[in-house]
Amino acid sequence: MAGNASPVQASFVKGLGCRECGNEIPKSPVHVCEFCFGPLDVTYDYAAIGRVLTRALIESRPKTMWRYAELLPLDGPPAVGLATGMTPLLRADRLAKRLGVRELWVKNDAVNFPTLSFKDRVVSVAISKAREFGIDTVACASTGNLANATAAQAAAAGMPAVILIPYDLEPAKVLGTVVYGARVFAVKGTYDDVNRLCSEIAGKYGWGFVNVNLRPFYGEGSKSYGFEIAEQLGWKTPAHVVVPMAGGALVTKIGKAFWELEKLGLLAPGARKAKIHGAQAAGCSPIVDMVLENREQIRPVKTPTSIAKSLAIGNPADGFYARQTIVGSGGWAAKPEDPEIVAAMRLLAETEGIFAETAGGVTLGATIRLINEGKIGRDDGPIVVCVTGNGMKTQDPLVGKLPDPVQIGPRLSDFDEAQTQFKMKS
Repeated sequence: MAGNASPVQASFVKGLGCRECGNEIPKSPVHVCEFCFGPLDVTYDYAAIGRVLTRALIESRPKTMWRYAELLPLDGPPAVGLATGMTPLLRADRLAKRLGVRELWVKNDAVNFPTLSFKDRVVSVAISKAREFGIDTVACASTGNLANATAAQAAAAGMPAVILIPYDLEPAKVLGTVVYGARVFAVKGTYDDVNRLCSEIAGKYGWGFVNVNLRPFYGEGSKSYGFEIAEQLGWKTPAHVVVPMAGGALVTKIGKAFWELEKLGLLAPGARKAKIHGAQAAGCSPIVDMVLENREQIRPVKTPTSIAKSLAIGNPADGFYARQTIVGSGGWAAKPEDPEIVAAMRLLAETEGIFAETAGGVTLGATIRLINEGKIGRDDGPIVVCVTGNGMKTQDPLVGKLPDPVQIGPRLSDFDEAQTQFKMKS
């Protein structure tokens, strides 16, 4: 197998199962149980997978998310996203030294293909599944990164895309959606208002909304992020992983990924259990608050106020399950304030050369809090910080908070004088 070709294998998907009542149904573009209205999840034939999938087989395949094809919910090869995934896991020694910890890594989906966020993973799966279901138009509700990914990969698949976003989304993310030719609607309301509208549209028009009626399949793409972390650490899960949360699906799917690797015997002998920690901004932290206040019910945030707009979902669909994953792993949660988010973005850039969007600032800001609170031990390792989007998309929060360039004349003496003054100030 060469190039970016994906593995071709028989489907190991059994169907969909309700997380609440256990009702099972065949594969179809639905996301809630008809009996109890609980969320549906993809179920697999793990016994059959275990007979064919090995670490050696995975490692022999192209370095994309599709090297884990048996654990993804397609019946055939993917229609899009053949180069998506297998992003760098970088050992961040300079950042570790600044934070006073022994071993720190950054999983960097800010360079994911094609739109520089982890959403490229989930959309690759969802659009490929839409093709398998014979759906001709794809759509989504988005706080930004999902809009970019859906528009780009729909264009690559030759499918029409309809994107609904909050009206106050960052201009760079709006531009990074419209450029692909999608029909974009800016809704005068919060993300939760957008999401409710999309549920109604999906029912009327029959489109494939990647995060509504295709949600069970879409969410499975996030597992590849967890699979890659374990493989890149030598088939071991980290001591700690800190994950940004919006709807809460990424946290739950990283937990599911680690569980699947363990169940199938793909982890190295003696691999420790990972503590999974959740991160949200203080201005919109419904899942973090569930953890900190030890309650199981979501208390929706009606008016998010954080600069981290990509995480600003006030009523997260997977909030209950995200809390279960965090608490069940022995992890914790934290919610940095906006100044901490900006400081963390700068710290990551200045120490490791990674320009993360505000969600990355949230994750690193939460990591710093968890270290200072003793929830993450300074000698524990490895610690993995999840960066899920690129800072070029969210530059506005840094405007006015960085030094201006020093203006000088065109002569060497002008530079020498300014350089001398710069050194004195430093």
